[in-house]
Amino acid sequence: MANVVRAALVQATWTGDTESMIAKHEEHAREAARQGAKIIGFQEVFNAPYFCQVQEPEHYRWAEPVPDGPTVTRMQALARETGMVIVVPVFEVEQSGFYYNTAAVIDADGGYLGKYRKHHIPQVKGFWEKYYFKPGNLGWPVFDTAVGKVGVYICYDRHFPEGWRQLGLNGAQVVYNPSATHRGLSSHLWQLEQPAAAVANEYFVAAINRVGQEEYGDNDFYGTSYFVDPRGQFVGETASDKTEELLVRDLDFGLIEEVRQQWAFYRDRRPDAYEGLVRP
Repeated sequence: MANVVRAALVQATWTGDTESMIAKHEEHAREAARQGAKIIGFQEVFNAPYFCQVQEPEHYRWAEPVPDGPTVTRMQALARETGMVIVVPVFEVEQSGFYYNTAAVIDADGGYLGKYRKHHIPQVKGFWEKYYFKPGNLGWPVFDTAVGKVGVYICYDRHFPEGWRQLGLNGAQVVYNPSATHRGLSSHLWQLEQPAAAVANEYFVAAINRVGQEEYGDNDFYGTSYFVDPRGQFVGETASDKTEELLVRDLDFGLIEEVRQQWAFYRDRRPDAYEGLVRP
């Protein structure tokens, strides 16, 4: 397996309907493949608006099964077509009354590898997610893909260091972090937390944010998506804060081992001393 992986992400504006939103992402994926990308990830609940700005039962209509729902099935076909690994964040319904904020991971041959369910669910103005989602219950899976070991952490999760660390302990080389966060709430944290997580855990992070305003609220999603390396340095420029964009970047996975040998954070961990961290 080559040490350099060409990776992509998409920050997108909401089109107004699911079909055109999915079609737009399919075209971004095909363009990424033309540029040589071998993995791509989309934003939080990519095929829908960020409906959590309101608490209305009508928005349960966006939910679908994973992996057997229409969107993930369609993304499996796209993965086979493009030969790319795809990280697919959707609103999942498991059974009546069981809903999750989920990301499916599809391998480059179209095979479904599994899913991550968002652990930390916010309930604050403009982010009424507890109305819709149960907390994730599938742990911190790392998926063995055609490009390497891929983890997922979703939006509000990023404020909690424990999951970042568990993904590192589980072998992640790159963690995709699909998000929907707005300018007034957390923009000062956006270029702080994920680079810090990349440094602390010595892997790559793909930070994806929506962009623009949508019909269900006043949130101004500010984009500025990026890739960051295990030294906390941006890989190329960040995306625009105002317009839709596809980013394609080369990630040198050889840097992971280099940094882990130099900084040795995993060697110097003290799990024997951390019992207090998990006390209620």
